[in-house]
Formats: sequence, structure tokens, C-alpha cells
Amino acid sequence: MGDRVPVADALIGDIGGTHSRLALCSAGTCGEIAVFRNAEHVDLAAIVAEFLAARGAVATALDCLLALAAPLSGTEVKLTNLPWRISAPELQARFGFRRVRLVNDFAAVALALGALGDGDCQALGGGPGDPAAPRLVLGPGTGLGAALWLPAAGPDFVLATEAGHATLAAADEGEAALIAAVRRRHGHVSAERLLSGPGLVELYRTVAELEGQAAVSLAPAEVTALALAGTDPVAAAALGHFFALLGGFAGNLALGTGARGGVYLGGGILPRLGAPLAASEFRARFLAKGRFTAYLEAIPLALILHPEPGLLGLARAVGGQPGR
Repeated sequence: MGDRVPVADALIGDIGGTHSRLALCSAGTCGEIAVFRNAEHVDLAAIVAEFLAARGAVATALDCLLALAAPLSGTEVKLTNLPWRISAPELQARFGFRRVRLVNDFAAVALALGALGDGDCQALGGGPGDPAAPRLVLGPGTGLGAALWLPAAGPDFVLATEAGHATLAAADEGEAALIAAVRRRHGHVSAERLLSGPGLVELYRTVAELEGQAAVSLAPAEVTALALAGTDPVAAAALGHFFALLGGFAGNLALGTGARGGVYLGGGILPRLGAPLAASEFRARFLAKGRFTAYLEAIPLALILHPEPGLLGLARAVGGQPGR
């Protein structure tokens, strides 16, 4: 993947809140991707050491480019949803990489948008879009990420955001009641609070609470499975709220960023839910912006199906200056 841009030999990694994905990349092509559960490792350096040892790779011959689920400032990062501190100078000193660079995880996905083919996305409606206008990517996983690609400024000009931590807005009285209940527990209700894996569990708990039912403790995947099986009305309602709130949030971001080039959905949750997402209130809520409905109707919506868009973006970026 990423064969459109010549790159130097490198180790690239997409470091999320739950999993880390690493690969060796040469001339724009990635080798086999190794997936690690973060909870089974003391820190990222342990994962990198295991990865290099298993492949007999010599770090001194490699660049290292890592996408991190966190806001970036300087060469040291604290992950948002994982108690890890990652330092580029420390990784370079320990392993001897030629250089180490850090980018935001959704900035890495934004870098891949220009390389996605027709088979890499599921269309969710909209017009052809403006090819020179910004393109937005957002998606729920352990957290909620969002970033922009500005193709008019160049193939690698992306802007990371922390939009997932903006206050979540309700569109009707039912959502207002949901958010009020969550606020009583947590104070500020960000978009990530409900539009993430843990957020889906929070929605399930809150729907049960408002309906006077006892909510059992479930993992996000269990809530989704029950909802799709049609065996748990609370789970079905929670997933319905999840899609609707996500649509409203995506529409807000599209308006706020002028993303007339397209809105792409990524993250670890949605690619497995293409059919229920398309059948949900997501698009209707994306469009429900009063006088600006027509503006949003022209924006192409797509679900990213490529299995590793973050690594695709990193493969294209090695040797450039991503993540502005």
C-alpha cells in the first residue's frame, strides 16, 4: 500500500488506545502488519523491541514514523486513552533510529484519503464534492478522532484536531435527556464521551436508566451484537442513538470546516457496521441543519473499508513533513 510516493525504509506504527499496529515500509510498500494488544505490554518501547527482534530488523537503518491517539506538541506525547508517555528522543536514543517523528493518528488517516480507491470505501450518499475543498475524516474507536486533508495545499497537508472533546449537542428532547443523565455522572459531556467504544456502553447504561431498567455490564461489542440480533431493545436504542448523534456531530464538523470535498468515516468500530450504519438515522441527522441542508447534501459521505488507513497514510508520508 502507499505505492504512489517513494519513501525511505522505515518502521511505521499506528498506536491507538487498545492496539498498536507496526510494519516495515520500503519504497512505499508495507510488509506484514503486526498487531499488539497494548494492555499486554509495559510501554511502546517494549512493543517496538519485540517487533524488531522478531524480524531481525536493524533500527539504525530505519526511520520511525508513529501515529498516536493524542494531541501533539513537541517531541513528547501522553496518550489520551492509555497511560503511556512516548518520547521521540528517547525512542531514537534507545533503538538508534535515523530519526523518529510523531503524528496524530487521524492525521495519518487524513494522509491516506488521496490514495483510497473505490473498493476502499462504502458510499453513504452525497454529490461528487469539490476536489479542491477540504476533506474531513472522523471516527469512533477507543476515543473519537478527527482530522482534515487540504488537497489544494498539497498531498501531505493535513490538520489534526481534538474535535472529539468538543461539547456534544442534542438535537431533540430525547437526546437532551440522555446527555443530561450523562452529565450528572461526568460533568462535561464531550462527543467522545458517547461516540466511542466506551461511549456506546455509556449510552446503553443511560438508556436503561431512563427506561427504569437495570443495565448489565457489557463490552461495546456485546452491546452491538445484542442490538443487531434484535434481542435487546435497550441495546438497539443505544446503537440507534449512537448513529444519530454521530451523524449530527459529523454534520457540525462538515459545516465548521467547510469539508465540501467529502466526509469520511473511519475508526475501529464503524467498518464492521456498514449495513446498519447505512440503514440508520446517520445521514438524515448529518443533513438536518436547517437552511444548510442543501449545502450538506452535496458533500459525499463515505465509510472507509481499507483495513489499515492509518498505516497507508504513514507509508505515503515517510520522507515528507506530515501532520501540520
